[in-house]
Amino acid sequence: MVGIPGMQLAAGDRELLVHPAIGGVILFDRNYEAPEQLEALVADIHALREPRLLVAVDQEGGRVQRFRSSFTRLPAPACFGSLYDDDAAAAIKLIRDCGWLMAAELRACGVDFSFAPALDLRTRESVVIGNRALHRDPEVVAALARAFMAGMSSAGMCAVGKHFPGHGSVEGDSHLVLPVDGRDLETLRNADMLVFERMIHYGLAAVLAAHVVYSKVDARPAGYSRVWLKQVLRDELGFTGAVFSDDLGMAGALVDGGPPAQVALALEAGCDMVLLCNDRSAVEPVIEANPGRGSALRSARLAPMHGRTRTSWQDLRGDPRHRATASAVGALEPAPELDLGSDAPI
Repeated sequence: MVGIPGMQLAAGDRELLVHPAIGGVILFDRNYEAPEQLEALVADIHALREPRLLVAVDQEGGRVQRFRSSFTRLPAPACFGSLYDDDAAAAIKLIRDCGWLMAAELRACGVDFSFAPALDLRTRESVVIGNRALHRDPEVVAALARAFMAGMSSAGMCAVGKHFPGHGSVEGDSHLVLPVDGRDLETLRNADMLVFERMIHYGLAAVLAAHVVYSKVDARPAGYSRVWLKQVLRDELGFTGAVFSDDLGMAGALVDGGPPAQVALALEAGCDMVLLCNDRSAVEPVIEANPGRGSALRSARLAPMHGRTRTSWQDLRGDPRHRATASAVGALEPAPELDLGSDAPI
């Protein structure tokens, strides 16, 4: 999965995206001007190939929302956790509605899925996660995330739980450094991993692996670790869906040998799709080293990530449910936060 530089496909983009090793496109705010432009861009990407390329974005809410103008400004996920502490039933209903709203707006423009929700725990240690996390209690996170996922599904979109097995309890920002979590596996099972276990049971379609080393479990970051992705995620937790790497351009993912070595490690560890979001120069050596489409099993795991039903943007904006939900969701965070960064990966 790769990024593209502009709001329309250039000839070089088209040439790259028809290569069989490319499986999708991740969009950023550099790719967005208006809903009509976004719909045309996504339609162009989808028209390039069959099966269609997946088109994704980070539309969590709060600091991480790529499309803002004309889209509903979504609150930081932690706002739902705060509401849950006061009124659990109200929080569950509102976050389900928010999941529908987020997904319905994206689907109206043709986008297949958002890398959401974050399943990390909210702790004092992690600045980069912070209020991107729903709550500090894993059972509350699971309950809220389940409702958000149900809302997404009702709008025709699958959910992606991130960052497996949990990024919320480390101080380092994996965009800049390789964080290390020194807790043992049993501690992780009873805390951060509990959310993923619950969500897998609820039918989670995909996870995104953290660029974090859990030093008492494996020396490699989770996204490069067969221990985490095969032994724990697949065998122990019974996960059968798709596994995405986090952006391999992040500092936490750097290894000797550059992008081809990174991709090889991630795929061998158990990722089904790897992300190269912002460095076009890294893509060419990767596709030279990976000339084919990949395995049938990977394709089968990724197939459900294609968006299903959709309503036109005009019809959606005229729907009383959309207006009411946008108003209720918008009122949860009176002063929305600034974006984490236009090209900041997930």
